Amino acid sequence: MTRIDFHSNVADRCAYACRLLRKAAGQGARLLVVAEEPLLDRLDQALWNLSDTEFLPHCRSVDAAEMLAASPIVLHDAGAAEPPDLQACSVLVNLGQAVPPGFERFERLVEILGRPELDAEGVAQGRRRWKHYKDRGYALHNHASP
Repeated sequence: MTRIDFHSNVADRCAYACRLLRKAAGQGARLLVVAEEPLLDRLDQALWNLSDTEFLPHCRSVDAAEMLAASPIVLHDAGAAEPPDLQACSVLVNLGQAVPPGFERFERLVEILGRPELDAEGVAQGRRRWKHYKDRGYALHNHASP
């Protein structure tokens, strides 16, 4: 059964996602990240500019099969069709507003939620996703930022 981790009360979801992706990819994980296009574009740029000497290799789910096979991180627009079947990806990171289709195929799902005072609607949607997963019997884990 998919392990589901919520990371809540995050000040900057994009920066937090970059750190999480860096750590997971550094440990050999292959990841699919789902987000709406504006946040996906910000994340794409942030992954290229982590520091003056570092970037995280990544691609978009619409890229060529060779690129998808070689990239440890694949970015997918939540508003587009379901992503291609990425058997090599074991971790799904959801920055989107909805329950990602096919999440149950992944070993792990990570949900990143902002701070209520900065993103009240996003937090409310996250609570609905929490309820969705809980109602289906998933064990949920929350990691709250201070």
